[in-house]
Amino acid sequence: MIGIGPYSIRVVIVFAAALIAWTTARILARRLPGAAARAAGGVVFDALLLGLLAARLGYIVQWRDEYSRSPLSMFAIGDGGFSWWIGIPAGLLLAWWRTRSARTLRLPALSGIAAGVVAWFVAGAAIDLLQRSAPPLPSLELATLDARPVALDSYRGQPVVLNLWATWCAPCRREMPVLEQAQKDYPRIAFVMANQGEGAQQARAFLEREGLAFEHVLLDPSSRLVREVGTRGLPTTLFFDAQGRLVDSHLGELTSARLRSMVSRRFGLSPQPGGGGGSSRQAR
Repeated sequence: MIGIGPYSIRVVIVFAAALIAWTTARILARRLPGAAARAAGGVVFDALLLGLLAARLGYIVQWRDEYSRSPLSMFAIGDGGFSWWIGIPAGLLLAWWRTRSARTLRLPALSGIAAGVVAWFVAGAAIDLLQRSAPPLPSLELATLDARPVALDSYRGQPVVLNLWATWCAPCRREMPVLEQAQKDYPRIAFVMANQGEGAQQARAFLEREGLAFEHVLLDPSSRLVREVGTRGLPTTLFFDAQGRLVDSHLGELTSARLRSMVSRRFGLSPQPGGGGGSSRQAR
């Protein structure tokens, strides 16, 4: 499962874990007198906000070179770029500090946060397990811009980044320069751009108008890939290892920092500026 409706499944997990943390803290604090439940919920809410902010800032610092080239992408939190190993301690420290003069709230607040963190880890591990058991790189036969048939599973033998896009999709258009640059920086990866629901003339005209040059552009006029991979929105980017196994996915616009971090984590590769194409197969 890549998403629920238009939302990435990992984003949904974060919000669900936050709700669990807040609810747990309030339930435990109901045993205390006065408005303890509301106060405990407030502590957890503030801790969650600080944790998210710290996690985002930590991620931006970690990938500062990429964000410095595109400063506005720092605010694109939909890319999922967060350093949780910074955010979780920051949230816990705030909760500890906020309850310094109200010790009775400390246990409910910290227990709620702990419950949310555990739920987040368990759900994340379940998603990773599902991805490892997901179907391999589809064997669908698509076509190049010059109507030459190409089977998707023919790309096995090298890491594959499969991007589902369309010319009418604004986030798709915004992320395309990022993917084009990544194609140059990671010559060992096949970046396969699978257009959904459109014809060769429309896709070619768009690419030429935008000055985009991709080595592997395929057409899926009936949008079979959308149904095959179970996504609910565009753009969707799937990461397959050299054996064709799905190792990660991203629903929504990719920033340069997020793409590089996913490539580094899943494929263990560093960018090679000035690198050439990784395959001789052309999609024109």
